[in-house]
Amino acid sequence: MGGHREKDEGDGALLRAVAAGDPAAMAALYDRHAGWLHARLTRRCADPEVVREVLQDTFVTVWRSAGAHRGEEAGGWLWTIAARRLIDARRAQERAGRLETTPIDTAPAGAGPALSAPSAEERALTGLEYGDVGTALNRISPELREVLRATVVDGLTTRETARLLGIPEGTVKSRAMRARAELRAALAQLTPNPMGGPA
Repeated sequence: MGGHREKDEGDGALLRAVAAGDPAAMAALYDRHAGWLHARLTRRCADPEVVREVLQDTFVTVWRSAGAHRGEEAGGWLWTIAARRLIDARRAQERAGRLETTPIDTAPAGAGPALSAPSAEERALTGLEYGDVGTALNRISPELREVLRATVVDGLTTRETARLLGIPEGTVKSRAMRARAELRAALAQLTPNPMGGPA
């Protein structure tokens, strides 16, 4: 427990030094956190180039806004930034995907670097988003849907979700409860009797 507190205090000192423009402190912060951030991002995105860019953008954001750190646990603050950058990157990919509609399987030979195959997690999430759960998700309000995506899909804590969405933690909790209730109701409408027998 003492080691964790020392690390938090050390991270706080590093962030204060980064806010003052100390590149050595930035390098130390990067060395301390880049490994686990990379691993966590890789579990959520199979494209190593996107992961690399998101990690880089995360630390650029830290460099620019270290003064905004308010003393909370640095790892949670860093993950909130990284998760936000990953969401931004995915949205950009979705926009680009709408413009560029060449399927991976039908791309001409030599058309460029091969795209990486989606991870098992991405395939499962795609199945969720385009199956009954996806249909049900689309029936709930956007503010409830974004809380569910942050907490369930991205695996963020209540605190991280609150920081990501810019809302109080209590609001995250109440929206998550409402979202689950509305999602259950929407799923019940899609599949009235999940046991398959007469209603």
